[in-house]
Amino acid sequence: MLITMKKITLLITLLLFVVSLNAQKMSKNKKIIVASVEKHKADLIKISDSIWAAAETAFEETKSAEILAKYAEKNGFKVTRGVANIPTAFTAVYGSGKPVISILGEFDALPGISQKAQPIKEPLKDGAAGHGCGHNLFGAASLGAAIAIKELMANGKIKGTIKFLGTPSEEKYFAKIWMVRDGLWDDVDVNLSWHPSAKTEADVQSSLALVDFKVEFFGQAAHASGDPWNGRSASDALELYTTGINYYREHIKPTVRIHYHIQDGGQVVNVVPDYSKLWVRVRDTKRSGMMPVYERVKEMAEGAAIMANVDYKISLISGIYEVLVNRSGGKLMQNNLELLGPLTYTEEETLFGKKIQEQTGKPQVGMDSKIKPLKTTKEHPGGGSTDVGDVSWNVPNINLSVTVAPKDTPWHSWAVVACGGMSIGHKGMLHAAKALGMTATDLFENPKAIADIKKEYTERKGDEVYEPIIPDGPPPVKQK
Repeated sequence: MLITMKKITLLITLLLFVVSLNAQKMSKNKKIIVASVEKHKADLIKISDSIWAAAETAFEETKSAEILAKYAEKNGFKVTRGVANIPTAFTAVYGSGKPVISILGEFDALPGISQKAQPIKEPLKDGAAGHGCGHNLFGAASLGAAIAIKELMANGKIKGTIKFLGTPSEEKYFAKIWMVRDGLWDDVDVNLSWHPSAKTEADVQSSLALVDFKVEFFGQAAHASGDPWNGRSASDALELYTTGINYYREHIKPTVRIHYHIQDGGQVVNVVPDYSKLWVRVRDTKRSGMMPVYERVKEMAEGAAIMANVDYKISLISGIYEVLVNRSGGKLMQNNLELLGPLTYTEEETLFGKKIQEQTGKPQVGMDSKIKPLKTTKEHPGGGSTDVGDVSWNVPNINLSVTVAPKDTPWHSWAVVACGGMSIGHKGMLHAAKALGMTATDLFENPKAIADIKKEYTERKGDEVYEPIIPDGPPPVKQK
């Protein structure tokens, strides 16, 4: 036992020494960034917790957006609300001239996963939404970083423009596509983004391109027993269509994903349904691979309609690009993560994490906050999708992931909601704010870093012409 305690003491001493050594390597301006985030710590936690409690879903984030916008105004930013014809989208700008560095902030929740800030599943409010992707932390951390940069500017330490973008509806509809279309990144030199995760790393992996569309079938209602021959079943068409999709899965590349959600398959059992509807999603690691599958799956809807003798309609909802990786920017972020060092946790937080793992059937190993080395960028990574991809095809983008939940936590679940409402999430949020702010400082101080990042961006983009995958007209925002 004595040997174990000596080893623990030695490890703690070594860790403190490394943290102290890293702090000594930080520039004065980066130390100011860290101090600023610590100064605003209580407010940032309060903002995050308020957004966590509000848990507002796509395009409904009225309270959440206003909490962030008001705090930006309080700290000297010029705020423009309702940009890109989206009431909950906004920009907060400080400074003037070049360079212009932007930081993304998300704040939308996911429906149906309300959860108390505890490691046992129990909704805060039955049927309500919850922050199962940690976006309550996302917006707060990004704004904290922007404020830290603003304070450097106000004190004459750096020059240029810092631009915080409040970006709603990432989980559904993908608001950034309309914001890109509206030119909100046209003047930006480099964009910074982060995402809550179960690990900490400068993220140099791409995401999946995606397209969402709605398929509706229109038939003829009839009595299901008395005269079904007078009916033309929209539900039959729906079943034929999903069967076609499922047979098609054998003949697509392993990188492709197809999901669907039946939203209306008929209302009662004794009526031949005259209407059915489903939401379909196609993904691939490259937009170029996704589009042919999308076109094929749309053709299947016509085939299903012919077989069921019904009419059909396809409506594009939206689609997003894969993230265009920038390793030059990733290296800057990696350096700053290493300067900050790993997160540390109390015994209570570790036990909280292990309880989450027990409840979700994962090995009870606790938190993983080790700073991962910069990975080799894979051509075909797995994972999810994000509308940050559309931003990254219009301006160089640097991504970051920071630990806010235990290792192997199921994402988009109650477990992430639980961690986002307590100190494990708060620690990750503050860490992300510091890393983002420090990396932005590098960009303001070093024109060559921006030039290198832009050069790589141009080379990776090649001759690709960005075309937003959205229908004509305004975003699908409900009119009040």
